[in-house]
Amino acid sequence: MELFVYTLLGLLAALACCDLFVGVSNDASNFLNSAVGSRTAPFWVILAVASVGVILGATFSSGMMEIAKTGVFVPEMLSFKEVMVIFCAVMVTDVLLLNTFNSLGLPTSTTVSIVFELLGGTIAVACWKIWANGYPLTDLGLYVNSGKALAMIMGILASVIIAFFTGLILQYFLRLLFTFNYEKIYRWLGGTLGGIALTSILYFLVVKGARGASFMQPEWIEWIETHTSIILISSFAFFTVIFQALILFFRMNIFPVIILAGTFALAFAFAGNDLVNFVGVPVAAMDSVMLWKAQPGMDPGMMMGGLRDVKVTPTVILGASGLIMCLTLWFSKKAHRVIQTAVNLSSATRGGKEQFGSSLPARLIVRSAIQMNEVIHQVLPKSVFTAIDSRFVKRKLPPGEVEPPFDELRASVNLVLAAILISTATSMKLPLSTTYVTFMVAMGSSLADRAWDRESAVYRISGVLTVISGWFMTAFSAATACGFVATLMCWLGSPMMILGMITAFAIIVRTNLLSKQPEAVVEEAKHVYKGDQNSIRELLTTSV
Repeated sequence: MELFVYTLLGLLAALACCDLFVGVSNDASNFLNSAVGSRTAPFWVILAVASVGVILGATFSSGMMEIAKTGVFVPEMLSFKEVMVIFCAVMVTDVLLLNTFNSLGLPTSTTVSIVFELLGGTIAVACWKIWANGYPLTDLGLYVNSGKALAMIMGILASVIIAFFTGLILQYFLRLLFTFNYEKIYRWLGGTLGGIALTSILYFLVVKGARGASFMQPEWIEWIETHTSIILISSFAFFTVIFQALILFFRMNIFPVIILAGTFALAFAFAGNDLVNFVGVPVAAMDSVMLWKAQPGMDPGMMMGGLRDVKVTPTVILGASGLIMCLTLWFSKKAHRVIQTAVNLSSATRGGKEQFGSSLPARLIVRSAIQMNEVIHQVLPKSVFTAIDSRFVKRKLPPGEVEPPFDELRASVNLVLAAILISTATSMKLPLSTTYVTFMVAMGSSLADRAWDRESAVYRISGVLTVISGWFMTAFSAATACGFVATLMCWLGSPMMILGMITAFAIIVRTNLLSKQPEAVVEEAKHVYKGDQNSIRELLTTSV
């Protein structure tokens, strides 16, 4: 029995590494697309900044690991063997499901997948236990932590609406204030904007996230909470004065600083909130094994209520996970492909070929929006719209300069706002979907910037509906597939658990390491981040 348990742990660790690779390949666009789309820095610089954020953010994710242990199922109602079946089924389903979405080039939610896989696996095991012991079906609710699970699901759904409208409103008012030709106003308000952005990042990442750090001491947390006001006022004054001095005396553009700081913050928030999606289940399995070994006789039927008492995850495990995530950012071609999807959908320019086709719901939405716009124009005076339109006139580009998918102001809004929303959820120990938040913030800000015209709006909305439907399809398919796998493991026992994990590991290795990418995809990935003349010439030559 002990050898079998250690074999399971080894396979779970291997699948965790695969899950990190597959999951980060899927989620890389969440914190890279704004910096990449604005072309504010070379791609290697953006990756380096994001890598540092990922490693540091991983050490702040200890508090989120409770979700895999007690967030969905009630551990007091399940035995050690039943809990291990759930964990094995979740890992097998998760890596295969995310790998499928990555192969299609679609960003999906790793948070939705892990939550609904835990839910589907728990229900399957509970139903098997009820059927085997002759318990009434009404006892099913005793096995599911319905309150916490419902709070997580509602938080994920609410994040879609909140992220879209906060991105829309904030970008609209900032664009009204700064316009596309923001050099004059930026000279006097740029320092204040930079001070607000970096102080917000500091507050939501460090001050609000301190409790989730694995290395923080109680006295350090208490000191931070006691002196929060002083920290914020001092930080705002310091950043504002420094930035304003750099703008006035050195004519420095601080937007690259804000964008790179936002990239760091979003990568930090992503690792803090989403690491549980990749390693939370193996860590919970390790804790379960430790509790099982501590019991006299090591009975596989022991109940797992002790999982509630395990609060801290070793920093070594979190740091190693962060390192694997960084390597994935640098070397995964699938990650680059998903970034391209997100950048194209939120782009202010049209690349000649839209990635998604037209659809009836998208046409209905666009037609309704046009009719609503006509009604508003009939109610408000024309002078109001003339004044507003004058603030949205795009600057004329010098000959030879290539327009980026979106400018530095919008990239700053995307990064800072998404980081704030995700960090807030992390401090509340809610597994928010970073894919939902970053994607919908980008969609809201692009709509506010009038990046969607009558020709492209239908295709953009079709793309948004396609990706969102993929997310909700993830929820249904994750719960169903994990329930099926868990049922097979309950029925066929230990051999099926081993066989399932070995099969999943082999498929991931074959599709990600042994298969060759099509040449078109590889070449596209090489040039998607560049807008210079040489890259455009190479792509034209290849196409011809």
